[in-house]
Amino acid sequence: MRKLHLRQLFADDPKRGERYTAEAAGLYLDYSKNRIIDETLRLLLTLAGDCNLHMRIEAMFNGEKINVSERRSALHVALRTPKGESIVVNGVDVVPQVHTVLERMAAFSEQIRNGKWRGHTGKRIRNIVNIGLGGSDLGPMMAYEALRYYSQRDLNFRFVSNVDATDFEEAIRDLDPAETLFIISSKSFTTQETLANAQAARDWCLDKLDDKQSLSRHFVAVSSNSSKAVKFGIDAGNIFDFWDWAGGRYSMTSAIGLSTMIAIGPENFRAMLAGFHAMDQHFRTAPLGQNLPVLMGLLAIWYNNFFDAHTQALLPYDQYLRYFPVYLQQLSMESNGKQITLDGMRAGWQTAPIWWGERGTNGQHSFYQLIHQGTRLIPCDFIGFCQSLNPLGHRQDLLMANLLAQAEALAFGKTAEEIRAEGTPEWLVPHRVLEGNRPSNTLLAERLTPGTLGSLVALYEHSVFTQGVIWNVDSFDQWGVELGKTLTQAIFPQLEVAREPELKHDSSTNTLIRRYRRLRRQ
Repeated sequence: MRKLHLRQLFADDPKRGERYTAEAAGLYLDYSKNRIIDETLRLLLTLAGDCNLHMRIEAMFNGEKINVSERRSALHVALRTPKGESIVVNGVDVVPQVHTVLERMAAFSEQIRNGKWRGHTGKRIRNIVNIGLGGSDLGPMMAYEALRYYSQRDLNFRFVSNVDATDFEEAIRDLDPAETLFIISSKSFTTQETLANAQAARDWCLDKLDDKQSLSRHFVAVSSNSSKAVKFGIDAGNIFDFWDWAGGRYSMTSAIGLSTMIAIGPENFRAMLAGFHAMDQHFRTAPLGQNLPVLMGLLAIWYNNFFDAHTQALLPYDQYLRYFPVYLQQLSMESNGKQITLDGMRAGWQTAPIWWGERGTNGQHSFYQLIHQGTRLIPCDFIGFCQSLNPLGHRQDLLMANLLAQAEALAFGKTAEEIRAEGTPEWLVPHRVLEGNRPSNTLLAERLTPGTLGSLVALYEHSVFTQGVIWNVDSFDQWGVELGKTLTQAIFPQLEVAREPELKHDSSTNTLIRRYRRLRRQ
């Protein structure tokens, strides 16, 4: 396939753009602009079969402990399973538990939205600040921004994750604590960065409200460690359960999505869950050759492992999806950024590529030059919508014209002959040639609704899982983040200026610590 050009493939098959498509859960996938033929697909699907993809999919949906290194299930699909269905984990049907929490979330959300939940001084809650890290921050933040059109506009939402004090200070600078609710999102309630920000929030509230009883009206927690949350000072009735079989980066449909539900309301949140579930069912039941997550996962394998493409670009043409590339960075790279297989052996192949991207049309004037004429092959996913949520003249037509034009230009480019025919001087011709043959997928939906967002996120979740199955890695652990946390615990007290610690790090770290301490004292 390295020697074949997309120009030739489309010339040889005039209906290629109609044949290489698939559709499910409100999403239409055009994958015709990929460097594949029918035989390529047959071989990739055979590879999926040889890796027992079907069996691994069923194992996940059946609650088996596919998170091998942590000996846990990976059952985020249970978080959006409708009432009446059953998924058993360790002998317990978890679906009723999920809906019990969802009903509590809905009742609480309605109280905030209709003003019945009042702050300690009797003022209405107008500001909701979500404090979390990783999936406990990126999921809610991305979902809020993506669905801001559907949000209740007299409520103000902020998201704090960075341990850098600036993040917290800028988030609360113009807020009144008497009108502010903090959602502390931490599965273990031991995450250092989250607890540091939670403590800052607690101190800020107590400084202004001057009453410990006020915390029960201004703090709620989302956690699987209720005792830690209560010890922190959060009322036991204000704690929403979270389970260890739902990983952080797969948790936005759990109670971690409380801020999302408050913003868009329980009905829209349920519509989002329905979109997730529709894609879940498609992934579980559709034949592999017509299965959107499987097709996208296998195409990612094709470029990463056979064309040595090191990165993947995600290009949503919708302002509301501006945080979607950031969200998918964690989903993909924390899930599959592994070098050890499920057998405990070092992988003999490349695993997760580097994900990056930007909303259109902004990216066209920053990095598209590299994609078009650079020396690297960068597969792209374009995401677009046929109807704008904010129609203004012909702006949506112009936006989508840009998307379609970029995908066409990447695929077919512009030859030297075409450029010469325009009267371009010969010395300039090489600079203007676009070789094309740059692959892309295009995902189209009618409009960005809560259900569409659910389908879109689930599509990428299952695509990432498909890739993990092929690479034979555990897509649900993240041991790589642990060492840095452990070393932080050792270095943190050594930075205090009031004592002279004995330093036993490497010479670089020791020197940096001493320099920091000296400048900190000044």
